[in-house]
Amino acid sequence: MTLNVKMGTFHKVMLAVVCAATGAGCARAQAAGGEACPRPATGSVIEEPEDLRSVGGVLRVDVAYRNELDVGGHMRYCYVFGDGSESPNLRVHPGDLLILELKNELTVAPGGMSIAMPMGGHGGAGEDPCSGGKMTAASTNLHLHGLNIPPICHEDDVLKTSIQPGDPPFEYKVRIPAGQPPGLYWYHPHMHGFTKVQVLGGASGALIIEGVERANKELSGMPERVLVIRDQDLLNPNAAPNPGAEAPPVVLDSDGDVMNTGTGTGKPAKDLSVNFVPVPYPNYEPATIKMKPRERQLWRVLNASAITYLNLQILWNAVPQWMAVVGLDGVPLNYIGRGGGGVAWQTHVGIAPGGRAEFVFTAPAEGVATLETLSVDTGSGGENDPVRPLARIVVSGDAPEPRAKLASSPEALPRPALPWLGDVAPVRTRKLYFSEILQDPKDPNSPTTFFITVDGQPPKAFDPASNVPNIVARQGDVEDWIIENRSLELHAFHIHQLHFLLLERFGSAVNEPFLRDTINVPFWDGKTSRYPSVKLRMDFRDSNTVGLFPYHCHLLEHEDGGMMGLVRVEPQAGAPVENLPEKASGAVALKRK
Repeated sequence: MTLNVKMGTFHKVMLAVVCAATGAGCARAQAAGGEACPRPATGSVIEEPEDLRSVGGVLRVDVAYRNELDVGGHMRYCYVFGDGSESPNLRVHPGDLLILELKNELTVAPGGMSIAMPMGGHGGAGEDPCSGGKMTAASTNLHLHGLNIPPICHEDDVLKTSIQPGDPPFEYKVRIPAGQPPGLYWYHPHMHGFTKVQVLGGASGALIIEGVERANKELSGMPERVLVIRDQDLLNPNAAPNPGAEAPPVVLDSDGDVMNTGTGTGKPAKDLSVNFVPVPYPNYEPATIKMKPRERQLWRVLNASAITYLNLQILWNAVPQWMAVVGLDGVPLNYIGRGGGGVAWQTHVGIAPGGRAEFVFTAPAEGVATLETLSVDTGSGGENDPVRPLARIVVSGDAPEPRAKLASSPEALPRPALPWLGDVAPVRTRKLYFSEILQDPKDPNSPTTFFITVDGQPPKAFDPASNVPNIVARQGDVEDWIIENRSLELHAFHIHQLHFLLLERFGSAVNEPFLRDTINVPFWDGKTSRYPSVKLRMDFRDSNTVGLFPYHCHLLEHEDGGMMGLVRVEPQAGAPVENLPEKASGAVALKRK
């Protein structure tokens, strides 16, 4: 089954019901006989997202946020920009101004869910979207994931900003910091309680800070390809595995997702797509990428999945191919300002939900290679992420080059203004831990409440009606955070507004001088007395971290289910306090040696 077949009568009726609720954009698409959020057919050639570039230091765009039911009854979500492109790449430079006018054209069936919003007051269309209020299935906002920008309304606030259908276009006006590392970032909604369903429906796109070739001149003039890997509900949930395929017992969690089989095979929890080209279970018909023989390209890969972990590998003649990783989570590997190592050679690259990896891949001389994701062991309580192909890499002399190329003669990137994070002594160490509990311990399929808790505080699910921080830090400080996992499933830790440095895994030091904003915390086996952990060096030195913002698990059903906390960063003495909300009471060669 593909996503672009004609709708049956039932689904036309259902779409009419949804559109009738509030919907301008959905209704327009229906009246025109088209789709509000079109998708490519299974097996398609992967198309590059459109590139919207800044001009004269400014990128000004208009975007409509829309949704519709597909033929299988699943809700799609999409960002449609003024030029008609869906989820384009937003390309800006450090120091540029991004002005984005977001019009909420979501529709929701009558009786849709709603929950309280922090610091209430925004109850519907026509009221101030910055003041908080209700969060409903038709509400939205925008998170610019990975950018070091202030957590305030019209920039990167996700705690109070709530844009409703019927509101006038909402202006996001963001000055990209001059010191923002060049690389791959992304945009997506962050409406608590509804983030998973909207991102799972396709609401995401890439944001690129230009200039990675300035950090590593070996990349100069190289063609670049942007691949956004998303997950979605299974198109064929009742299908049996292919003949001869291993079929372990299917066990579902409380959200109806297939739990980890422990075999690396079986029905996945979610289907995957590449630039919206679906690769559905059980046949996994791959999408197609065309490359010239021995062509080198910079691949920028975003895992925009709501819950699916990736472990990417490229096979040619059944042999894993080398990939030269040059950036993680938007930051070049040699961004520490000391020169030296800028490449990590890998035959597979793990990417957590929300994470990004940028690597150079050289096409084979002939034939067809395969991009696949290996199985990821998410623990006995986690979802099933089996091995499966994603794309066929077809080598051909007449293959078109990617649309974008890096600059051929770049100026060197200035050294970072602040000392390298790994050289700064922390002012304190904190411990936090992931945990979860069944609402009915006797029923393994009962709803689960998820927690991320500061050690010494009682476990408490995130309350969107509260702005009381779990952690108070001060701008200018550096802290070490130990994140433990006391649950039986893998979690992905993410914090807004800043990057961090991984220091230790399982209490053992690691030598990985790479900055990140998302990292996996291994699952507990339920037996050992010591919980798995990572130790992270958190960077609150930049004034853009002043304010109130979240940290959470980036499996979005966990975030929506309560696995989120708040940190408030106080300004230095005598510094302006505009970001702070009112306090609540109480260059290396790319040739493998």
